[in-house]
Amino acid sequence: MNVEGQQANPAKSGLEGIKTLAISVSSSRLFWTGLALFIILLVDLMISPNFFEIRLVNDRLVGSIVNILDNSAPYALLAIGMTLVIATKGIDLSVGAVMAICAAVAVTLIKQYEAGATEFYYQPGFVILITIGVGAFCGLWNGVLIAFLNLQPIIATLILMVAGRGVAQLITNGQSPTFTNDALAFIGRGVVWGVPFPIYIAFVVLIFVTLLVRRTALGLLIESVGVNDRASYYAGIQANAIKVFVYVLSGVCAAVAGMIVAGEVKSADPHKAGLFSELDAILAVVIGGTSLLGGRFYLTLSVMGVLIIQSMLAGLYVSTLHPTTNLVVKAVVVLAVLLLQSPEFRRFILQPFSTLSRRLR
Repeated sequence: MNVEGQQANPAKSGLEGIKTLAISVSSSRLFWTGLALFIILLVDLMISPNFFEIRLVNDRLVGSIVNILDNSAPYALLAIGMTLVIATKGIDLSVGAVMAICAAVAVTLIKQYEAGATEFYYQPGFVILITIGVGAFCGLWNGVLIAFLNLQPIIATLILMVAGRGVAQLITNGQSPTFTNDALAFIGRGVVWGVPFPIYIAFVVLIFVTLLVRRTALGLLIESVGVNDRASYYAGIQANAIKVFVYVLSGVCAAVAGMIVAGEVKSADPHKAGLFSELDAILAVVIGGTSLLGGRFYLTLSVMGVLIIQSMLAGLYVSTLHPTTNLVVKAVVVLAVLLLQSPEFRRFILQPFSTLSRRLR
């Protein structure tokens, strides 16, 4: 009897280990988000065998992967700001319009510098600071409307979403001005050690914001406000200040994203700059597992959500599918990724393993 028990124990321990591993995997958001990204990249490789090829051309890394990271940079910035906004049970529909406003401001000021203006605020460094300040002011506007005037976030930000395009057109007189200044252009198309500069910007912002919210109490306060702002207020947390802060941060991220887009094409298009980018930012946050109901948030997974979207688009561009089907395919893929994020769907997938474990006991 003892010998049989000793022989059965290793098998039982192995099954328990498999069950524990399955439970751990099924509850890991990082695993499922990473799996979705891996599958999409694998499909891209099947479509284009040279998809992962990276070459050095004119001191710049060139390849599909580099393009994905480069194109993801402005959306990653929007997703970082949007994640904190959504964590407070808010939403920011105005980030695309803020991008257009800030791009218009930056290009308009830098054109004055190119025309020979000598005032200090036309210098490239001050133009960048002024542009960031304009983004912060737009975020402050949204935050005040939401936190102190108790407007619904979707309505408050919708106001700036609609009016922002008009403001950008007023700044540029309805035109799409161009510029030649290398300092501003470097933000969008510069290269450092072969890597596009926007990738560095997105990475540094991600690290900075992650340290800010995870190495201090700020992240916990944001989650607390998202779960129950009134209870947080009675607990001594300045809920209104937290809300204003996240919207200001979202505006700053949108301003930097606007400068990246303007610098990349050396122009400010008030009609198309940041158009519908707020939808991709929200989608990336949801793919990353942050609930629209507020509370717990995941900055890194939100950025991975951006990579998922851009990897999917890159695969569609190199595929033989007709361009008219891109939106439908994108919707199907996004649905599949969101299903992987669903705990119920994951339990359904892992149910056969649990059943097998119970039968072998």
